[in-house]
Amino acid sequence: MLEKTKSGYSAYSPDIHGCIATGRTKKETEKNIYEAIQFHLEGMRAEGLALPENTTESEVLVFREPEVIYGKKKSNK
Repeated sequence: MLEKTKSGYSAYSPDIHGCIATGRTKKETEKNIYEAIQFHLEGMRAEGLALPENTTESEVLVFREPEVIYGKKKSNK
Protein backbone atom coordinates (compact mmCIF):
# COMPACT_ATOMS: atom_id res chain seq x y z
CA MET A 1 0.00 0.00 0.00
CA LEU A 2 1.43 3.37 -1.05
CA GLU A 3 0.17 6.64 0.41
CA LYS A 4 0.99 10.32 -0.15
CA THR A 5 2.23 12.17 2.95
CA LYS A 6 3.10 15.82 3.67
CA SER A 7 6.80 15.15 3.08
CA GLY A 8 6.68 12.44 0.40
CA TYR A 9 5.27 8.92 0.45
CA SER A 10 4.93 5.98 2.80
CA ALA A 11 4.28 2.33 2.11
CA TYR A 12 3.50 -0.80 4.06
CA SER A 13 2.85 -4.45 3.43
CA PRO A 14 -0.54 -5.44 4.89
CA ASP A 15 0.48 -9.10 5.05
CA ILE A 16 3.82 -8.53 6.80
CA HIS A 17 3.23 -6.92 10.19
CA GLY A 18 5.61 -4.02 10.86
CA CYS A 19 7.03 -3.86 7.34
CA ILE A 20 7.02 -0.19 6.33
CA ALA A 21 9.07 2.23 4.23
CA THR A 22 9.14 5.91 3.29
CA GLY A 23 10.61 8.07 0.55
CA ARG A 24 10.50 11.50 -1.03
CA THR A 25 9.16 10.15 -4.34
CA LYS A 26 6.92 7.25 -5.38
CA LYS A 27 9.84 5.56 -7.13
CA GLU A 28 12.09 5.86 -4.06
CA THR A 29 9.33 4.57 -1.78
CA GLU A 30 8.59 1.61 -4.08
CA LYS A 31 12.31 0.70 -4.05
CA ASN A 32 12.46 1.06 -0.27
CA ILE A 33 9.37 -1.10 0.40
CA TYR A 34 10.67 -3.78 -1.98
CA GLU A 35 13.95 -3.87 -0.03
CA ALA A 36 12.08 -3.81 3.31
CA ILE A 37 9.96 -6.80 2.29
CA GLN A 38 13.05 -8.74 1.18
CA PHE A 39 14.85 -7.89 4.44
CA HIS A 40 11.81 -8.84 6.54
CA LEU A 41 11.35 -12.21 4.81
CA GLU A 42 15.06 -13.04 4.97
CA GLY A 43 15.00 -12.35 8.73
CA MET A 44 11.96 -14.56 9.20
CA ARG A 45 13.62 -17.39 7.24
CA ALA A 46 16.82 -17.03 9.28
CA GLU A 47 14.81 -17.32 12.51
CA GLY A 48 12.91 -20.34 11.22
CA LEU A 49 9.57 -18.50 11.28
CA ALA A 50 6.75 -19.34 8.90
CA LEU A 51 6.34 -16.82 6.11
CA PRO A 52 2.98 -15.03 6.11
CA GLU A 53 0.36 -16.06 3.59
CA ASN A 54 -0.91 -13.48 1.14
CA THR A 55 -4.37 -12.42 2.25
CA THR A 56 -4.51 -9.02 0.59
CA GLU A 57 -5.62 -8.34 -2.97
CA SER A 58 -5.59 -5.06 -4.84
CA GLU A 59 -6.75 -3.60 -8.11
CA VAL A 60 -6.37 -0.26 -9.78
CA LEU A 61 -9.54 1.32 -11.09
CA VAL A 62 -9.43 4.31 -13.41
CA PHE A 63 -12.56 6.46 -13.57
CA ARG A 64 -13.34 8.63 -16.57
CA GLU A 65 -16.21 10.82 -17.61
CA PRO A 66 -19.14 8.69 -18.88
CA GLU A 67 -19.04 10.25 -22.36
CA VAL A 68 -15.42 9.14 -22.77
CA ILE A 69 -16.28 5.57 -21.84
CA TYR A 70 -19.38 5.30 -24.01
CA GLY A 71 -18.21 7.42 -26.95
CA LYS A 72 -20.87 10.09 -26.42
CA LYS A 73 -20.10 13.79 -26.45
CA LYS A 74 -21.68 16.04 -23.87
CA SER A 75 -23.62 19.01 -25.23
CA ASN A 76 -22.49 22.44 -23.95
CA LYS A 77 -26.05 23.88 -24.16
